[in-house]
Amino acid sequence: METSNAKVVEVLNDLVAINNDRIEGYERALKELKEEDEDLKPLFLSLIDESREAKMELGSEVEVLKGDIESGTTTSGKIYRGWMDVKAVFTGHNRHTILENCKAGEDAAQKAYQEALEEEGIPSYVRDIISEQKEMLGASHSEIKAFRDEQIHA
Repeated sequence: METSNAKVVEVLNDLVAINNDRIEGYERALKELKEEDEDLKPLFLSLIDESREAKMELGSEVEVLKGDIESGTTTSGKIYRGWMDVKAVFTGHNRHTILENCKAGEDAAQKAYQEALEEEGIPSYVRDIISEQKEMLGASHSEIKAFRDEQIHA
């Protein structure tokens, strides 16, 4: 693999890892939901699907560049570790705490995507994919924030 391709694969795999983190985090959040919070289940399932789709798209590009797709979470990555702190906090908290932790995870994902966009040497077609995914995740970030803020004002 060429050096420039290696850098692109590294950036893509960091984003694969953050999506693996999101999947793991929302699966954990689903398990932590109380009966009265079942209304969050469709949202969390949707976010899991969203990350699976993003991961598949990123993984396809990694394969095109002759790289190996990241299968772990950010503990095995070296750039983006924010979500790990969030995952560690899911221990049966109330609705607001779960949503606050989800928002923190979404903040970490947004930061990861922004840093990927700032990397030099990323081809424009890959930058477009990253940008589109960042926008999609931004909508999810807003949705989580809205649910969280609804709790604050309730």
